Amino acid sequence: MFTVYSDGGSRGNPGKSAYAIVVTEDGEIIHEHAEFLGVHTNNYAEYRGLIAGITKVLELNGTEAEFVMDSELVIKQMTGVYKVKSESVKDLYEDAKALSSLIPVVRFRNVRRSQELIPRADALLNAEMDRNRSLLDLCHEVGYCHQALIPCGHVAQGDGILL
Repeated sequence: MFTVYSDGGSRGNPGKSAYAIVVTEDGEIIHEHAEFLGVHTNNYAEYRGLIAGITKVLELNGTEAEFVMDSELVIKQMTGVYKVKSESVKDLYEDAKALSSLIPVVRFRNVRRSQELIPRADALLNAEMDRNRSLLDLCHEVGYCHQALIPCGHVAQGDGILL
């Protein structure tokens, strides 16, 4: 059986976002992945993480999987307790439902952020967001922008050179 721990996050909502997944088989970590998504909402990032996890289980020809997240909203939407009202995630929800239906035995479980391998997924997604900071982001963090590095008055927020 596969267990997939996924987490999505954004710095700002919407803001720069990423997701990460940690996949285990019979309790052993077999795959980890994180991806930067650009500027999106937290819920968008959570769903992209879930879809990445479902896709990985399908690639591994999994027939039984449990998807574990700290997003109570996504888990309750996936289990039918809550309806999806946000237009920005309806397509992602439908994709997740369609893909998960291809796995014969599927469970969704909500845990606290500090439980199981969710902290590992959270660390991976934060590292991914850190890797995708621009020089402009760094200038704003330290409160100083040297014009030889970046012409701050001429660079739009979010543009700049990626480190």
